[in-house]
Amino acid sequence: MKKGLLKTLCFIAIAAITVVLLFTGCKTETIPSEEKEENADQEEVIEDAVPDEEKNGDEVLSEEEVLRKKTLYVNGFLSAAPQSFNPLSINPSFPVTAGDVGIVAVYETLFVFNTLTGQLDPLLGTEYEWVDRYTLKISINEDARFSDGHQLTAEDVVYTYELASRYSLPWSQYWMYLDAVSAESEYTVIFKLKEDYYNPVFIKDSLFIVRIIPKHIWEQVEADNDYEISRIWAVFNDDPIGSGPYKVDSYDDTKITLVRDDNYWGTAVFGKLAEPQYIVHPYFTDNAAGNAAFKAGEIDVSHQFIPEVWKMWEDGTPISTYLDEPPYYLPAAIPNIVVNLSRAGLDIPEVRKAIALCIDYSQIAQAAVSGYSDIMVPGIALQLDQELKYIDTQATSPYEYGTDVDAANALLDSIGAEKGADGIRVLPDGTRLGPYEIICPYGWSDWNAAAQIVAICAQGIGIEVRTNFPELAVWINKRAVGDFDMMINAPSIMLSTEQPWWRAYEMLFSMGVAPQGEAAYWNFGRYSNTRVDEILNTIPMVSDEEILKDLYTELDIIYLKDLPTIPLMYRPADFYTVNESIWTGFAKQGDGTGIAPVFPLSGSGIYGLYNIKNK
Repeated sequence: MKKGLLKTLCFIAIAAITVVLLFTGCKTETIPSEEKEENADQEEVIEDAVPDEEKNGDEVLSEEEVLRKKTLYVNGFLSAAPQSFNPLSINPSFPVTAGDVGIVAVYETLFVFNTLTGQLDPLLGTEYEWVDRYTLKISINEDARFSDGHQLTAEDVVYTYELASRYSLPWSQYWMYLDAVSAESEYTVIFKLKEDYYNPVFIKDSLFIVRIIPKHIWEQVEADNDYEISRIWAVFNDDPIGSGPYKVDSYDDTKITLVRDDNYWGTAVFGKLAEPQYIVHPYFTDNAAGNAAFKAGEIDVSHQFIPEVWKMWEDGTPISTYLDEPPYYLPAAIPNIVVNLSRAGLDIPEVRKAIALCIDYSQIAQAAVSGYSDIMVPGIALQLDQELKYIDTQATSPYEYGTDVDAANALLDSIGAEKGADGIRVLPDGTRLGPYEIICPYGWSDWNAAAQIVAICAQGIGIEVRTNFPELAVWINKRAVGDFDMMINAPSIMLSTEQPWWRAYEMLFSMGVAPQGEAAYWNFGRYSNTRVDEILNTIPMVSDEEILKDLYTELDIIYLKDLPTIPLMYRPADFYTVNESIWTGFAKQGDGTGIAPVFPLSGSGIYGLYNIKNK
């Protein structure tokens, strides 16, 4: 099916997909001209895209085997056909997926953040410099071009940022701290920071989060839609033009196919084209189906949760993780229960604390996430030295908690929440504690299992919690507008600062958050605390580590008292698991490459596409 023909979600459960099926329907223009006949139809082109046979040493390969060696198969970002490739929308589909280390296969960022070094590596930008306290200068690579041949210049960067000052977009939040973004020259961009709301950390991080879009295309989209954001959001953008190494080739009910842009400007950065000519993402409705295909060698890089991953290689299958030993993946995020503070009963801190006290965290760590997480120590920080140095743990310890069902029941008793005949508690004002729904995406088996554990534990103390696992797109929309009682969500991974500032910001900062019913991009539970906002505004202006420690400790104590979210587990930035049956050279601890264990189309993981090779 050609791009743009499928605009509705269509789900097909697939346990295993053959190479021939996955490539049926690729568009003709993606096959190099020397490998096709001019008038061949779509199916004929795929058959003619490779020679009938090709030698690999003494081995003769079929055309399917030759094509397989040109293709990297991935999973973990899509469970159904794309909804939209619109980079301005709330929920763009792979490969336009946003987030803190968004996919840069089509739309690229100025820099990429290397989670191993803590540094920004070049991409569209060549270097950045703080000219003074309030002025950041960015140099653009003069080789950069969009896939339609248009030069990428400072004007495109300015346009991308300024869009978010005119409309509500995922990166509009940066304008709380920006006075202006301007082009000093054709390839130089100047960011002027506000003096009253000064936040250099946040603006620096935007350099590897905001994907640059072509002004010459999107200013026309604006005009065609009368500059109305609701209409602009609705644009499907079926042929996304970006500066990245891949283009959307085709999609249908089973998979999306990307094709390498052999005119990609980035050879100036990487010295060559990425190794895979094609990247295919099949759709799996749940983790089990995706894991079965991965085990069978039909997926090369898995971005999804795999229970008991070590069993994958016990039979000698060439599957591996970044770390050879437990926890196998690098911890970088804290998935938590976001509580909608407008819901009766859940708006009471004692009720939220009782839920937190009743949860069996050891069961979540072992049963839900296969031991990839330590047992939760509640707070805003990961249990890593680089974050914990900002927390006075002696001061916060009186506010910490673990699993304590007796304490949970006593807390509910203290606010007069008495059990009814059905065992569910009722507050003195008549508010029944449930039923509440806890939602997370269907098929995310680790989160689904954690939600079920929470529901069972809450029932045991007289709070009725039911699980609901909608499709990913539905969950994202519900999250944005606040259409939930509770949901599992993971704030951003550790970013360019080793402080837990960004995570706290996403969970707790209330300034600029859209009201219930409108799209929010952080603080989905709509928590509001003036002192928390003051602290989060102050921290980026402070360099003294002792002062920072005081601020973070105060912030952590407020968080533990109010519990607008309930931490559940620790999670890696990526469940980066690879099957080296076809491709080898993926990032491994101690390999000397400096390539981070990040999905190979996300952020600095893009560097990995230039290191892998056929086995």
